[in-house]
Amino acid sequence: MREFITVLGDAGVAWPLRSSQMPRVGMLNAGPAAHSAAILDPFYRGLHELGYIEGQNLAIERRDGAWKPDRLPALAAELVGLKVDIIVAWSTPAAHAAKQATNSIPIIAAVMADPVGDELVASLARPGGNVTGTTFLGPELVAKRLQLLRDVVPGLARVAALTGAASPLER
Repeated sequence: MREFITVLGDAGVAWPLRSSQMPRVGMLNAGPAAHSAAILDPFYRGLHELGYIEGQNLAIERRDGAWKPDRLPALAAELVGLKVDIIVAWSTPAAHAAKQATNSIPIIAAVMADPVGDELVASLARPGGNVTGTTFLGPELVAKRLQLLRDVVPGLARVAALTGAASPLER
């Protein structure tokens, strides 16, 4: 989470801040508000550690999809209409909806499996466009993780991986 807050802070340098208003963050979640509150506590603590306090020097516009992916495009468009300075998308479907809604507002996407394979960014090294964020399983990282595993477990000969059908390992 700390790395994600750093990415958000770094992206904040490029925020086109309005002179008379505090920065506005649009948050797009695929799940319901109750779920979102539980997973976002570390995010809010990180913002607070960086000096951002909602209602004092930061406004946050939250939109929750209630696990209905078909709602995400309208919610993303709503955030764009509110002229938020940045969009934080908390899943790959949310990031897709935000990317379809704008090509100018910076989008920080968290909890993505394969941003390159899911066509959110051009590459991990040079994302391009207006989407950046964190990934936990992109195919570029698989070889590195296996190498780290071999370093930790000398003599390792076999590794098994259980994946879902849409996993980057299945591509």
